[in-house]
Amino acid sequence: MALIKWDPLRDIEDIVERYSRTLSTPVLRSSELNRASEHLANGEWNPRVDISETDTAFQIKAEVSGVCKEDVKVTLDNGVLTLQGERHQEQEEHGLRFHRVERCYGNFIRSFTLPNNVDAQQLKAHFHDGLLEVEIPKSSETQTSVVQIPVE
Repeated sequence: MALIKWDPLRDIEDIVERYSRTLSTPVLRSSELNRASEHLANGEWNPRVDISETDTAFQIKAEVSGVCKEDVKVTLDNGVLTLQGERHQEQEEHGLRFHRVERCYGNFIRSFTLPNNVDAQQLKAHFHDGLLEVEIPKSSETQTSVVQIPVE
């Protein structure tokens, strides 16, 4: 048996990563543990996103593997971009026993407040290979103006 040097930071990072994966799943009491896979499989989940910026646009990439294009909806309302959809659970086959269910199923919703310098009319969304990409072009001028309100 080989000795492995203990690295407490690696252990902490592992704990934080496992915790962050389960943030969108319900907390289960001991009486519910026998139904844990059912709760985890049908709960809400949050796809991971990358948000980047160039000189001309912002880009949001969301990992939505296992989600059909028809089950994804992208909306913009009052400067808030919302990505939502649903990952359907696969139908159980008769005689199939699960030993572990780690993938989350159910609805997801992510919302992002956009800055004032975006061109809302030119938004584009593309879905391919389980990746949802939203391109948000910047406008040349800020959409809102500063209004000074007198204090009485």
